[in-house]
Amino acid sequence: MPEHIKKKLQEEINALEHELSHELPKELKKAVALGDLSENAEYHMAKQRQEFVKARLRQLGKRLADLSLINLNNIPKDKVGLGSTVKVYDNDKGEEIEYKLVTSEESDVAAGKISTTSPIGRALLNKKVGDTTTVVTPGGKRELEVLKLTTMYDESGAL
Repeated sequence: MPEHIKKKLQEEINALEHELSHELPKELKKAVALGDLSENAEYHMAKQRQEFVKARLRQLGKRLADLSLINLNNIPKDKVGLGSTVKVYDNDKGEEIEYKLVTSEESDVAAGKISTTSPIGRALLNKKVGDTTTVVTPGGKRELEVLKLTTMYDESGAL
């Protein structure tokens, strides 16, 4: 798994942990000092932020754990998988499109980077050159034919 993704997630976790243990307690203490908590907007906002930060920390921790479980040896060497660059022919639009399959953290549709969990990414997984797949997208069904495939192993020369 690319280390820059883990590093990015860890940086966000560190920032949220700092906020939860240092900044929010100060805000709560200030809000309590203002008096009546039942009508204290500052207190309620700080408590809401605290709950949000806790939930986001749980979410990030789970995602980091999930990413750590990815075994690069299980990614196919001759089929579309994580890290593959795929050129497809969209039969409905009549055009060739190139996609790179990445993790959800790296996805950038405008740059042609799509997540393996997106509808197109899921439809392309485990396909070979010459395979055709039908994708159900918010814009309707699309038929894609795999024209060219470069796996992450081809790109790194690790074959």
